[in-house]
Amino acid sequence: MNENSQHIADIRREYMLAELDENNVGNDPLLFFRQWFTEAEKSSIHDVNAMTLATVDSRFQPHARIVLLKGLETDGFVFYTNYDSDKGREIDLHPHVSLLFYWHELERQVRVEGSIEKVPGHVSDEYFHSRPEGSRLGAWASPQSRPIAGRHELDLNFKKYSEEFSQIRIPRPPHWGGYKVIPQRIEFWQGRASRLHDRILFTAGNSGKWIKWRLAP
Repeated sequence: MNENSQHIADIRREYMLAELDENNVGNDPLLFFRQWFTEAEKSSIHDVNAMTLATVDSRFQPHARIVLLKGLETDGFVFYTNYDSDKGREIDLHPHVSLLFYWHELERQVRVEGSIEKVPGHVSDEYFHSRPEGSRLGAWASPQSRPIAGRHELDLNFKKYSEEFSQIRIPRPPHWGGYKVIPQRIEFWQGRASRLHDRILFTAGNSGKWIKWRLAP
């Protein structure tokens, strides 16, 4: 092992902040997620709604990137993006994804696995029109994930759409909108001392009820 690798291998810390018990999480993981998310918000965590979204392409090559949670419903997690982006095209091919939330300050992470579907158009419209004007124009200006000649191409596109929509309400692009991840598995992880972490897994049962397990760390 070289010196740099040894340095990385030696990075470690103990997790001591909290514990997680089966009796505390209840029987609905989405309700418990809301509780953890609220606690994360109160902890002043930067980008508390940032989550890793993992998809697979036509060759079953995984791809992961950070997106932002923009809605938490009783049956799923909502985010918004360009439907023509790499992730959008991968979702069209394989509508099953994973999400990962990591809140370093609380020594917690949440893993979500499930199916994914587009939200209704009126829901995307409502969120789109709540965004700042620059973000709405950016959704038109950026051919997300496509090669471009340079930054100037984005700047020209932004100027073009700024002028085009200067006298009207900026419409939502047809290629932009929301997705909802409907979970089949949700795992809550709480860091503990000596790497004996607490892991509580919920899996969706056939009856519509959640099945709860404790996992070894």
